Amino acid sequence: MDPINVDFTHGGEGKGPDKAVTNVYIPPKNAKVKIIVNIIITLAVGAILYYFMLPAFNLKAIEFYMFIGFLCLVYIALTALTSKIALHPEYAPYLRKRSRIPGIIIGILAVICIIGFIIGAQIFRANSYSRLITVEEGNFAEDVAEIDFSSVPTLDSTSANNLAVRTLGNLSDMVSQFVVSQYSTQINYKSTPVRVHALAYGDFFKWIKNTKEGLPAYIIVDMTTQKSEMVRLKDGMKYSPAEYLNRNVLRHVRFKFPTYLLGEPSFEIDESGNPYWIVPIIDKTIGLFSGTDVIGAVVVNAIDGGCQVISTNLNGETKLPTKEFVTDEKWQWIDRIYSATILNEQYNYYGKLSNGFINSIIGQEGVKVTSSGYNYLALNDDVYMYTGVTSISSDQSIIGFVLLNQRTKETKYYAVSGALEDTAQTSGEGAVQQYSYKATFPLLLNISGEPTYFMALKDSSELVKMYAMVNVKQSTIVGTGKDLTQCTENYAQELNKNGINLDIDIDSMSESDSTAEQSKTKEVSGNVTDIRTVVTGGETYFYVKLDSGSAYYKLGVKDAEKAVILNTGDKATFVIDENAKGNIINAASMK
Repeated sequence: MDPINVDFTHGGEGKGPDKAVTNVYIPPKNAKVKIIVNIIITLAVGAILYYFMLPAFNLKAIEFYMFIGFLCLVYIALTALTSKIALHPEYAPYLRKRSRIPGIIIGILAVICIIGFIIGAQIFRANSYSRLITVEEGNFAEDVAEIDFSSVPTLDSTSANNLAVRTLGNLSDMVSQFVVSQYSTQINYKSTPVRVHALAYGDFFKWIKNTKEGLPAYIIVDMTTQKSEMVRLKDGMKYSPAEYLNRNVLRHVRFKFPTYLLGEPSFEIDESGNPYWIVPIIDKTIGLFSGTDVIGAVVVNAIDGGCQVISTNLNGETKLPTKEFVTDEKWQWIDRIYSATILNEQYNYYGKLSNGFINSIIGQEGVKVTSSGYNYLALNDDVYMYTGVTSISSDQSIIGFVLLNQRTKETKYYAVSGALEDTAQTSGEGAVQQYSYKATFPLLLNISGEPTYFMALKDSSELVKMYAMVNVKQSTIVGTGKDLTQCTENYAQELNKNGINLDIDIDSMSESDSTAEQSKTKEVSGNVTDIRTVVTGGETYFYVKLDSGSAYYKLGVKDAEKAVILNTGDKATFVIDENAKGNIINAASMK
């Protein structure tokens, strides 16, 4: 049945006959049924959108307003579609009426968002922004321990990632199915700075094939010895960002805690090597959408998905329904709850806005900001973010630096004038310019009370070839070497030439370094029960199993030529890392 058209004929001068009046409310056929259908479809679209968008049901979440607003637009679009407004313009009044409530909701949401941003604007809340972080004055010589070769990271994240990729590439049973994921975290593991790398599925179809068992391993890269180890798990990691459906770690946490604002997860392991995902719980502390801070974290067991909420214990209070705090002894192994991005942002608010918003624009008295990069420093079994601080009016030198604890947000500022990190990098590269090496972002070391930039020098293949030390106060004082001992010795000599005498015993440091290296290895012996070979990257690797255990010991021909003539039943002894675990263990040599 065709819709009813209501027409009126107008008389009088200038009025033509049969002029249709389109402002009369005319519902389409089966209007009530169509309304119900539109609502059902809108809810279905909302369910699908929620599954992938994962908005928090929280008034401080801007994505929540976007989610509701989008559903209102979907309902309006469905109403226009089902009423066939393009073919029947006489239904325009009907469409306007049905769109009135969704339109009002969109308007209210827009007003709330605008007001929320205004009341959180820096121009009005400068003092609140500057108090997001508490900064204490630190004593460099006391707070930053003197150089310890056994705990100095010699790699940056890029080099560590390359080592992880190569380690995975050497395992033929895994390289075709998995890749090294983007999720890696520098932590202190058994008092050693390491970077742990999670794996991911090679592609969607490999996820389908392997998701039932989960990710079978993770990779540890020792940042001091540059050794990389694949740690195989008895039970695979069922929960990770690599999962597509319900076991995706953010989706898993969102379904358990629908009102929490969540940050980017980080991958860590506890002191027993068990894998976890640390998902920060975010709060907006200024206005509705500003003043991002971390109030806690959800600790997710990567194998079984078990969740535990812990609080950052701000001022002895918590906004979360938990009695667990990051300061509790059981959570001391966690090294990263605050991301470097949040810490850097909060310190810049402190540096810019402590004397008011106007001062940050005009005059800029006492205004300071962080430098262009950051690195990580291991102190007291915690990981600190290090970055230089410079005056906003000058980018040629630092006026100090800050250390920010990634677990507790403890922040200390150290006043010291000197070269910016990129200047130090240039000095380090210039000392060996004949090799065209590139310097990593510097790490700050305390060498007999002298603040010193330390950096690795890498070739075009991202392999570490040398090391450089640059004095913070005088960037022209540079020492380089092929190892840490030689680098420190040359640096000490350069300082002495400039009238700075170090109270440091290079020989004893070298001996202790050598002893530390030796103590990290052990020997395992037994009769050979199985031998397998793999050719990777043009090199042959042997995987040898002994009757003394279930692990395979891996070594290349270049490390032990005698492996070529090894037969089943022969007795062999392998030199391995004393902490090495897993089904495949890298061997340094064979006897």
